[in-house]
Amino acid sequence: MDERFGLDRRITLPGDFALAGGAVLPELTIAYETYGKLNANRTNAVLICHALTLDQYVASPHPRTGKAGWWTRAVGPGKPIDTDQWFVICANVLGGCMGSTGPASTDPLSGVAYAMRFPVITISDMVAAQARLLDTLGIARLAAVVGGSMGGMQALTWAVEHPARVDKVVAIATAARHSAQNIAFHEVGRQAIMADPMWQGGDYAPDAPPAAGLAVARMAAHITYLSEEGLTEKFGRRLQNRDSVSFGFDADFQVESYLRHQGLSFVERFDANSYLYITRAMDYFDLAQRHEGNLARAFAGTASRFCLVSFTSDWLYPTAESRRIVRALNAAAAPVSFVELESPFGHDAFLLDSPEMNRVISGFLAA
Repeated sequence: MDERFGLDRRITLPGDFALAGGAVLPELTIAYETYGKLNANRTNAVLICHALTLDQYVASPHPRTGKAGWWTRAVGPGKPIDTDQWFVICANVLGGCMGSTGPASTDPLSGVAYAMRFPVITISDMVAAQARLLDTLGIARLAAVVGGSMGGMQALTWAVEHPARVDKVVAIATAARHSAQNIAFHEVGRQAIMADPMWQGGDYAPDAPPAAGLAVARMAAHITYLSEEGLTEKFGRRLQNRDSVSFGFDADFQVESYLRHQGLSFVERFDANSYLYITRAMDYFDLAQRHEGNLARAFAGTASRFCLVSFTSDWLYPTAESRRIVRALNAAAAPVSFVELESPFGHDAFLLDSPEMNRVISGFLAA
């Protein structure tokens, strides 16, 4: 097997990498992981696109936290995305903080970290970087692109901007554009980071990040990944290690303690400036924008088959968003399957154990 195919790989591609906003990166590094084996004809490659706070460690331990990969329920031998059959690739997105070029990377022209001098990026730029990676690996066409949340945005962008390179698209708990509500939540998180005095205009030292601001941003965002039903079932109004309220501002309630833990653990594995840039890329996402606001035109001429999955309790990317995509695909005469799955767990349902989702994915990939 080619030595480039393995775990925790990085490729640096010299030469200009033009971005949608008009800026140019003088070189591009993409960090990625692979699972399974590429067949002789190079026809069994499946690209998995990760969500905002995730990374390339789909089914292998995270090097910073030691935790299992974020989608081990779905990816592996004999699993819905069966690595005995498929060669799975997942790249850390452009702008990320797990090895791909981002604001923490060194600018080769200046010799110092980009920080906030890093150019603003888009979902299209992330996909273009993935395409460059696949070119380097000699993979001309993908059997499938699979992604949830922001990963679903990338998967849909693949079908629109690289239609000749994708056979199937699985887009889970996602949308064709970011809503005003979602932009608002992202702005709250960004302002929390930038209000932290440790942020220092983005020029903070790696060992002195704006941890408090980033933790608050994570807490606010994490609420949107859950649901009222799920929070009530898991926490209710139960107290945290006490018999009565403290009449103070400690974490009296279990849900408060949970959110604080989520914020603190996030700081250990994510870069604050990357959070700013990636959330901004999501805010700018609108597949129909270049097509006079007509989403069906964006999908016109696509040769891909589509599978859309949504969850009943997801209020971040509700089922109505998936139905909008399905209607556009129908109008473009593109083959599409759609299923709304019952779940009390909100947006995060796609990351949890979901036998129904597993059956949908494995069945669609096998068809």
